Amino acid sequence: MANCINCGSPIPENSAFCPNCGATVVKEENNKIPEPQPQPQPGPAPEPQPQPIPAAAPVYQQAPVYMEPDPYDHTAEFDPKDISDNKVIAMIVYLLGTMGIILALLAGNSSPYAAFHVRQALKYVVCTILAIIIGAVLCFTVIAPIAAFVCIGIISVLRIISFFQICQGKAREPYIICKFGFLR
Repeated sequence: MANCINCGSPIPENSAFCPNCGATVVKEENNKIPEPQPQPQPGPAPEPQPQPIPAAAPVYQQAPVYMEPDPYDHTAEFDPKDISDNKVIAMIVYLLGTMGIILALLAGNSSPYAAFHVRQALKYVVCTILAIIIGAVLCFTVIAPIAAFVCIGIISVLRIISFFQICQGKAREPYIICKFGFLR
């Protein structure tokens, strides 16, 4: 049996703490002073070994992607000079509505590009008038005037999209409205 280093009272074997003062018991094998380990002597640095080059990933040939041409995009049908000369006139059509259509017909100089956009703007006008008529006829219901108002808002957004397509020099039929068969 060993005695506590702190208070001197006997400590039972395999105890981690002194029962009298609570001091940590130091085992005899832990009391030994560790012998110094020999330090490696500095010597010449080992030469770096060449690292193996990882194998390259196999290169696969990607198959060409065939995309159907957009049936509503008519940009290729127009002369680039006609597009650049009449781009501003085509913009006026979408910005000013009915008045813009009249101005474009007068100032278009028989341009196919301007005439195309006059036809597309007329589709917007027809859809707007139809929405107003349906909303007016069914005004006794609450939902029809609200639906007409929402349709007119959507048409306004489509006009803005068409305006920005003209800024890019495109001649595309209006989204959503191009699907209406009665406007062809």
